[in-house]
Amino acid sequence: MRFKQHQIKCDKIMNKKIVYFQKKESIAIITLDKECSRNAIDVKIAEEIKDIGNKISMDNDISVIVITGDGSFCLGIGRDELALFENKAQLIRSLSIASIIEQFDHPTIAAINGDTFGQGLELALTCDLRICSETAHFSMDHLSHGGIPWDGGTQRLPRIVGKGKAMEMILTGEVIDAQEAHRVGIVHRVVPEAELVPAAMDMALEIATKSTIAVRYAKEAISKGMDLTLEQGLRLEADLYFLLHTTKDRTEGIKAFREKRPARFKGR
Repeated sequence: MRFKQHQIKCDKIMNKKIVYFQKKESIAIITLDKECSRNAIDVKIAEEIKDIGNKISMDNDISVIVITGDGSFCLGIGRDELALFENKAQLIRSLSIASIIEQFDHPTIAAINGDTFGQGLELALTCDLRICSETAHFSMDHLSHGGIPWDGGTQRLPRIVGKGKAMEMILTGEVIDAQEAHRVGIVHRVVPEAELVPAAMDMALEIATKSTIAVRYAKEAISKGMDLTLEQGLRLEADLYFLLHTTKDRTEGIKAFREKRPARFKGR
């Protein structure tokens, strides 16, 4: 009976929007809201996130993106979705959320409010910063269902937690709690559930006070530099630093420092 009620509830929202977009000042907030499936990724969620991504890319006033979920963060991929795709390449194109998020020049913050398994963890790892509630749990459980991580998990997890811990999490599918996730570096901060979104917003607003150009260059230097030799990374850093000096924001930053006042950056 419980499963039947659960399915009816899911069926009722099939024609409703299940990913919501809000804009508060210069912060974009993306909220997954398919409670009946605990925000498991499906075609509809992927399409709506892609549409929101297109909207964000055309809005020059947005400087930071916060991604969260209502009830849970994301429980992976919907099992029924797998049966829809005989062509696995088409599945990856249709259901890859990480490929959407990684295209953002803006800093992205995952506000993780609950269970984050499988592709849900792959989504979180794509974000630049991650804050979670004390009740959150994490797992790369793909092997338990006969698969392997396919939305960036085998590549991003080792870069964040190291090869050994990544190997353990992926091969065993172990579930770790918020404190362990913080210890190994999956999340940057653990807060009480009621403080999660405010904490993420405070972080986003602090970043938003900086020059958007400088923030994006810093993100580019770190992200791309991870895949370069040290010499190449230093060259990239220097190139971006010199490029930044051609912007009006850099001029404003120097002027504000000399005048001992807050800078008024305009993203130019």
